[in-house]
Amino acid sequence: MPVEVVIEDKDASEQLRLIRQLDEDDRAMVFKLIDKMLTNKKFKDFFQKNVAAL
Repeated sequence: MPVEVVIEDKDASEQLRLIRQLDEDDRAMVFKLIDKMLTNKKFKDFFQKNVAAL
């Protein structure tokens, strides 16, 4: 019986190894989600820094 995988408990190399096991569409979705989150964080950090400078 398969056990639940909790990716945040793994180190970075193990996380990438697990993600690479996904099929191509799922892997692309994971990377798009990460890209979106990183972009959102950059915008948030940018606005916080610039609002603080006013």
